[in-house]
Amino acid sequence: MAVFAVTGVAGFIGSNIVRGLVEDGHEVRVVDDLATGHKENLADLTDIVEIHEGTILDAALLGEAFADVDYVLHQAALASVPRSVKDPVASNAANVDGTLNVLVAARDAGVKRVVYASSSSVYGDTPVLPKHEDMIPTPQSPYAVSKLAGEYYCRAFTRVYDLETVSLRYFNVYGPRQDPQSQYAAVIPIFIRRMMAGEPVIVFGDGEQSRDFTYVDDVVTANIQAAQAPGAAGAVVNLGCGERHTLNRLIALLQELTGCDTPPKYAAPRPGDVKHSQADITRAREVIGYDPQVSFLDGVRRTFEWYRRQESG
Repeated sequence: MAVFAVTGVAGFIGSNIVRGLVEDGHEVRVVDDLATGHKENLADLTDIVEIHEGTILDAALLGEAFADVDYVLHQAALASVPRSVKDPVASNAANVDGTLNVLVAARDAGVKRVVYASSSSVYGDTPVLPKHEDMIPTPQSPYAVSKLAGEYYCRAFTRVYDLETVSLRYFNVYGPRQDPQSQYAAVIPIFIRRMMAGEPVIVFGDGEQSRDFTYVDDVVTANIQAAQAPGAAGAVVNLGCGERHTLNRLIALLQELTGCDTPPKYAAPRPGDVKHSQADITRAREVIGYDPQVSFLDGVRRTFEWYRRQESG
């Protein structure tokens, strides 16, 4: 079994990845400053994983955490397009400076490969669908710019320092442990919580905007595959399901699951949001062996059931 270090582990995706690694029998070290994540996401793992509490802006901390590590899965970031529009400096510090620190520490520690969590937001609002990796990126928010900068740093470290990297462009990841409370939370947990309370959901736009929703278990598997897939060094690959669904369809499905018939409220679109997003996952299948297993319908049902169990105690 290998030794993995995971950054951003108190967050939604990172905490799920840690569980996947532990279940596979790997040794795991985790790094998080708990600025946006939740310590309770790791409550059942504190005796199993080695925890390094601190920021990825702390080079000494990363050097200690990455010593004798085989693979680094870099999930730590200040997420959200609206948050980056409000505070672009903070997004740049966490997502660009932090990623550079991770790469330097991994290089100096002799890590075999770094897997970097990028974002579909780097494509911008181009009309071409599905999005494929050879398209010229047109980021239209500070968050998207910061994630693209991280990709470019990964490529540079692969070419200049022979540090193997793989960048995964996430498409709207959702599932258990996603925080619905933050003002920057993702749409699915927000919608579930509001509908369970009988409250109207707020839709920014007409609801016909579409997304390629990706269940978190598929992202966990893809990260582990990307770390160990031969011949993947330097690659940039999409992680999605290869299909898209409108927010109005999502609302109809959740109304059926929750029994909530309160009509949604529609508001003006937010700056930086894109209209449609869909991944071409051909390269992910070929390069890292990615094969999404959880359909949109099944994933939304699983997610709703998890939140319902949380509400019931």
